[in-house]
Amino acid sequence: MVLTVSFGCPWCHLTWLYRNCAKTIRNPHFMLRRCLATKKQETVMNVFDRNAKKLQKERTTLLKDYKVYDYVKEEIGYRTFDRICDIKREFDVLVDLGCGRGYVSKHLQKEMVKTVYQCEITDLLLKQCEKPEDVITYHLVVDEEFIPFKENSIDMFVSSLSLHWVNDLPGCFRQVQKSLKNDGAFIGCMFGGDTLFELRVSLQLAETELEGGFAPHISPFTDVRDLGSLLNNTGFTLLTIDVDEMTVIYPGIKELMHDLKGMGENNCAWSRKPMLHRNTIKLADEKYKEMFGKEDGIPATFQIINFIGWKPDPSQAKPAKRGSGQVSFADLHKINEITKEKDISNDEDKHS
Repeated sequence: MVLTVSFGCPWCHLTWLYRNCAKTIRNPHFMLRRCLATKKQETVMNVFDRNAKKLQKERTTLLKDYKVYDYVKEEIGYRTFDRICDIKREFDVLVDLGCGRGYVSKHLQKEMVKTVYQCEITDLLLKQCEKPEDVITYHLVVDEEFIPFKENSIDMFVSSLSLHWVNDLPGCFRQVQKSLKNDGAFIGCMFGGDTLFELRVSLQLAETELEGGFAPHISPFTDVRDLGSLLNNTGFTLLTIDVDEMTVIYPGIKELMHDLKGMGENNCAWSRKPMLHRNTIKLADEKYKEMFGKEDGIPATFQIINFIGWKPDPSQAKPAKRGSGQVSFADLHKINEITKEKDISNDEDKHS
């Protein structure tokens, strides 16, 4: 069964377009939400043209060799799946938010999850999305800024390399947190601030030299500290955040930009320039090779911020009371000696 739900109107959070109304309403994981005109609205950053990003993703589906450009997302998607494997628990319902072509959820097994919802902003991408074997899977057209699931109905949300294009990231995190069941997990990754810094520097230097100024050609990315604060402020606990880097070697700047377009990762910021001059690209390529070039080509750095957050639950471990520690951090260098002394004292207490 393939269920398609479309979200578009900014005044009404959800506009339901479906063929089988009765089946949709009976589905316990969905609800219809409407934003009242009298409700107080918070200030939301509007950096990205979401419609442009949708079109960019749809253009990738027209490529006959679209799988050739998925090497970064495939690798990071599998790494995210590997993190899910570390949680030794069977989940009833899992949502893959911004699933792309199923880079994470296609690896899931029936021993791990019973039902999967693969969500993307365009149905054209969902048609190329790979499903996990032996797992009930539904396709949903979902904008990450308007999440349609009922409160306390989802066991786990997963998102791989999608949330960096979301304008209202705090609002997205709040909706995820509300939709999760108590002790539910939110596992994902985003491109970090150092992603494609080589390309950014080269383009800025070339444009400044030839045109007397520069425009942003690389979209802004989230910082590690900001992401941690966002997750904490939206109610997630037991946070784990780490940073990884992936470096890919390209023959030149044209090949890099061509592959970014094939990935659907070209810039969609409102402030983007409509075009790049040939002379600017040529000079940027020269500066790229001069500053960062290697014998086999130019490196492009992809910084990935991985995170895990949990919805609070009374069953979760609580931090120890302040002052209850028995060993000082200053004594960590002799922890083996301390451990032996405690073992000896414990043995003496048993025999006494």
